[in-house]
Amino acid sequence: MNDTAVLNPVADNPVIDSPGNEYKGQYNGPSNVSTTNACKLCTPLGATLAFKGVEGAVSFLHGSQGCATYMRRYIISHFREPMDIASSALGEKNAIYGGGPNLKKGLLNAMQKYGAGVIGVATTCLTETIGDDVARLLIEFREEFKDLPLAELVHVSTPSYSGTHMDGFHGAVKAMADQLCVEKAPANSRVNLFSGMVSPADIRHLKEICRAFGIEPIILPDYSETLDGPALLEYENIPSGGTPLSDLRSMSGARASIELGRAISAQETAGTSLSGRFGVPLFRLGLPMGIRETDSLFAALKSITGVETPRELALERGRYVDALVDGHKYVSGLKAVIYGEEDLCIGLTSFLAEIGVTPVLVATGAKNRNLAAHIEAACGSVLRHQPIVREGADFFDIVEEAKTLSPDLLVGHSKGQRAAREWNIPLLRVGFPIHDRFGGQRLLHLGYRGAQSLFDRLVNLVLEKKQNDSDIGYGYL
Repeated sequence: MNDTAVLNPVADNPVIDSPGNEYKGQYNGPSNVSTTNACKLCTPLGATLAFKGVEGAVSFLHGSQGCATYMRRYIISHFREPMDIASSALGEKNAIYGGGPNLKKGLLNAMQKYGAGVIGVATTCLTETIGDDVARLLIEFREEFKDLPLAELVHVSTPSYSGTHMDGFHGAVKAMADQLCVEKAPANSRVNLFSGMVSPADIRHLKEICRAFGIEPIILPDYSETLDGPALLEYENIPSGGTPLSDLRSMSGARASIELGRAISAQETAGTSLSGRFGVPLFRLGLPMGIRETDSLFAALKSITGVETPRELALERGRYVDALVDGHKYVSGLKAVIYGEEDLCIGLTSFLAEIGVTPVLVATGAKNRNLAAHIEAACGSVLRHQPIVREGADFFDIVEEAKTLSPDLLVGHSKGQRAAREWNIPLLRVGFPIHDRFGGQRLLHLGYRGAQSLFDRLVNLVLEKKQNDSDIGYGYL
């Protein structure tokens, strides 16, 4: 393991996201009049997921009822868990006169009916367009009902026409750090971990990794239980679990923060906020997918704690390397098209390059993320050829371009199923949303264990296709 990697806090090494870092991979193809089958989801959906990772929290959409219904459908079909989203349920009248009265009434209902300790308010396109000043409305609400035991209120601006679900997710995490962690807490030995939008299984594994290094992390958001909980005899209005409010407020006294995600702008994150306001050292890393990126995470943990990589984790690395020796002959030289959230795309590209698969196209619905440069930084010399990179792409763009590249497999969420079927190639389902398979919330992507899981699944998809396409069938491969 490369434990000698140099890892400096962002403040000492402000290379990523520098203003002069010109992006050279921008798509210069024909402009479309409209988006066709978007490769992204709406901005407030990401915020509702982030708020779901705080203990006692209720997600609240300031907008029309239909927005909440749409988001609940997407989230429930992926996580297979109940997902309540409160709404101010605005109508035509509110679009003209403003939604303040509905917002205040809705907040009272959420507190009374759910017993919410925290309410995360995300705006929708409607309320952003009519110009509702949510910050002012919440100040008025606190003043009008100061005689009541009020929940903690957090608000984030999330118009879908100016971002993706990842913008909403990161915006909500930053809003919680800014608005709930407002004072310098006593110094403590804990480490803040901003994991990004990963699966509940990934969050649980990150906890295991940190604890193996002797750290009890503060993970924000932590929906490892709230969106993947056990069967209960009685329904809970608010699922157990999530980051406790006391932990959230103690983040300003942590020994360090680790923020996973190369494509996050340094101006809009919880980690940079805590670093700037309270001096908490920040380590910015990519999603730990594959050997190189996971080695970087372990090197950061060693730098923070002084602890060498624990034996059980080193064994996982060794087993994964052994699997690569056994299985590389099945996947080496295959060409892949990767799509989805920007940081997941970077991690997947790095992972696939390591196992000998050639990424030929990497596409995301996000814009202005400097994706090509981040992919090059994550992969280093492992990539023999730089893939085509498309930002702001929809599935019409992706499918049209992929047709000319003759890919052997697709890697991404369920929206690639039709193209995979049409081209008779495997689809490795990763990320969010996964609607057409079971257990999307339990898929592991991160760490050596996650890489092992991804590699096993990918090899078996390739073997299954070979069997299905063969006249003989092959009983032994």
